[in-house]
Amino acid sequence: MEKKAIRVAYGEAIVKLGEKNDKVVVLDADLAAATMTNGFKKAYPDRFYDCGIAEANMVDMAAGMSTMGLIPFCSTFAVFAGRSYDQIRNGVCYPNFNVKFGFSHAGITLGEDGGSHQAIEDIAIMRVLPNMTVFVPSDATECYKCVEAAAEIDGPVFIRTARLPSPVYEERPFTVGKGNVIKDGKDCVIFTCGIMLEHCLEAVQILADNGIDAALVSHHTLKPFDEELTREYAAKCGKVFTVEEHSIIGGLGDAVASSLCGMGLKHFEKIGINDEFGQSGKPADLLKAYGLTGAQIAERVMKA
Repeated sequence: MEKKAIRVAYGEAIVKLGEKNDKVVVLDADLAAATMTNGFKKAYPDRFYDCGIAEANMVDMAAGMSTMGLIPFCSTFAVFAGRSYDQIRNGVCYPNFNVKFGFSHAGITLGEDGGSHQAIEDIAIMRVLPNMTVFVPSDATECYKCVEAAAEIDGPVFIRTARLPSPVYEERPFTVGKGNVIKDGKDCVIFTCGIMLEHCLEAVQILADNGIDAALVSHHTLKPFDEELTREYAAKCGKVFTVEEHSIIGGLGDAVASSLCGMGLKHFEKIGINDEFGQSGKPADLLKAYGLTGAQIAERVMKA
């Protein structure tokens, strides 16, 4: 199966978007070769702004540009969202300005750069902000659609992208705020997002081999969240698991939990990064260290 990093797809998508819409501008904080905005820089140098290592300034510049009718896409590493939180909150979300944030290298699969650069709280930060739409695409194809959708939304949008290449799946339906049923099932349901889809698919196969018919639902939009589909599958299956490459606080797990309040489920379990930071290592080793491989996910489910 073809593999492509979601950050690469993001870079390709904004170039295509720039071809169709001359109001699109791109700002980057001295990381264009890593966030993959360098393709836009090459194609449209007059619409690209390297803001240097000044993330707060970048966001304020983008906010100003949006008031002139432009559609700015800001890019840096997801962990640096914290540097510009005040500007994102008060400069973009509070006035509901039309600024997009394509933040890359999210999660522990960033790898050897370690905990200081592995964003495990970015979804939580962005989900809590009023007016913010939050996308977490699971593959390159979904990322293209997230970028296109972001340009159509009149308001702030966050797109979380990953460094690690991941499988490119067959095209699935895409509607903002709607999840996708990847596999139907009756014994339990696993909700996931982002590149963890690959490992959840492996887990579902292991479970099937052990006589457990698990449903799998992928959420590319974490805000607005598809509560209806979530409640439907929780009611159908009874036992619920959430899997994310993010802290179990404030991310997908809590979005699902909020949707299911009062349902009286047989079992609910959040699988992700516990209340701790990442560490330096190879992505595959880190996934194993934090219990996020397909085999480990399946083992957690079977224990329940």
